[in-house]
Amino acid sequence: MKKSRQNKIIEIIQKVDIDTQEELANRLKNAGFDVTQATVSRDIRELKLTKVSVGGGRQKYVVLQQEEGHLGDKYIRVLRDGFSSMEMAQNILVIKTVSGMAMAVAAALDALKLPEIVGCIAGDDTIFVAVRTVEETHLLMDKIHGFVKA
Repeated sequence: MKKSRQNKIIEIIQKVDIDTQEELANRLKNAGFDVTQATVSRDIRELKLTKVSVGGGRQKYVVLQQEEGHLGDKYIRVLRDGFSSMEMAQNILVIKTVSGMAMAVAAALDALKLPEIVGCIAGDDTIFVAVRTVEETHLLMDKIHGFVKA
């Protein structure tokens, strides 16, 4: 049942722009799945869905984590599309993004599995990236500049 429901979630978000858990739950109910908001929230987390901006102040859920073989280009594209600027604060890298894109960019950074990154915390347009050392922060900044300038 869970696998079937999660497959339906992916099918729905690929066909329709869904921007709230409530809207997704309603679509699932219309498709014959008896779900609660908590179930939908868990499924979103397990499927590694994230929201991306679609313009006009709207967002939609997308599957950011693809098969391992497709990592690089898709994640770098998300990084490039959402990135605005970055500033170093010792071993914390503060990345500014287009409004509404911080979570998608942070998920892309996590998915790229860059060894310098310990973890990311994202808001609406700001990401705090924890880096092991000041030296690795400089290295990470160079890598990110390379990704967004390419």
